Amino acid sequence: MSKRRNTRRTFSREYKIEAVRMITKGGHSFAQIARDLDVRGDMLRRWKRELEQDETSAFPGNGQLRGEAQEIRELERKCQRLRQERDILKKALAIFSTPLR
Repeated sequence: MSKRRNTRRTFSREYKIEAVRMITKGGHSFAQIARDLDVRGDMLRRWKRELEQDETSAFPGNGQLRGEAQEIRELERKCQRLRQERDILKKALAIFSTPLR
């Protein structure tokens, strides 16, 4: 009995754009294109929606985030670093403000 591997397939930006073009220009249904390309129909719908929302930043690839999401991630990291620095300063203040014996 063979085991099915759960490997995640990746698709290039050009492949996704071409798949969406087949839907919009080709006049075929999502289901037909999905069968032809061996992908799920909901995936094609998501690709189409992403491309319609912002064509230039759609499908950034390789774990890259879109502009706003990347900025939010960087700000969250900066906030975390600032909290750590604040906590260090609080501890230092507590150490230096204790009276000597």
